[in-house]
Amino acid sequence: MARYVGADCKRCRREKVKLFLKGSKCDGPKCPIESRPYPPGQHGRGRAKESEYLLQMREKQKCARIYGVLEKQFRNYYTEASRLAGKTGENLLILLESRLDNVIYRAGFAKSRDMARQIVRHGHILVNGQKVDIPSYRVSPYDIVDVRAKSQDLTPFIVASAEFGEKSVPAWIEVVPSQMRILVHALPTRSIIDTQVQEQLIVELYSK
Repeated sequence: MARYVGADCKRCRREKVKLFLKGSKCDGPKCPIESRPYPPGQHGRGRAKESEYLLQMREKQKCARIYGVLEKQFRNYYTEASRLAGKTGENLLILLESRLDNVIYRAGFAKSRDMARQIVRHGHILVNGQKVDIPSYRVSPYDIVDVRAKSQDLTPFIVASAEFGEKSVPAWIEVVPSQMRILVHALPTRSIIDTQVQEQLIVELYSK
């Protein structure tokens, strides 16, 4: 399975904004974007004026990198979103938000989406009582997501349980920390998705 294996911090610097790919490191003084707020590479400080196409491409790259999705998969999400009723850009973000790894991250069970993907792949997660080890699995309203009983004594989940409440949980899910359980009440709407992405630029890019 294809995946990015380079430095995550370079991705944030390329987009000139924190994408929160490294968990707690992104909130601390050691975050490279704090000391080097310009794109990587020897020409990072002397970029030419950005064109309309470049702005659209950068917005698409930023969105894909936030959710940890590669190009082919991202385009498939866009194609599906374009076939759904409503605004394509909003549908795209809703599809990305409903990924299982994103739900684990949003609930505070993982410090980053990378960590959430690893948790899912290692078989620590149950959906409606069945083991699911596919990070891109899409949750539905009224789904119940649990950490396996045998996994709850692992350090990441003990830490997550102790730190519950420090991170805000979106309104469309509910966390029961005593049971390490997530209740999916509904799919999110654009108004409650806090991802800082201008989805219209992505639509304009793929519409060409």
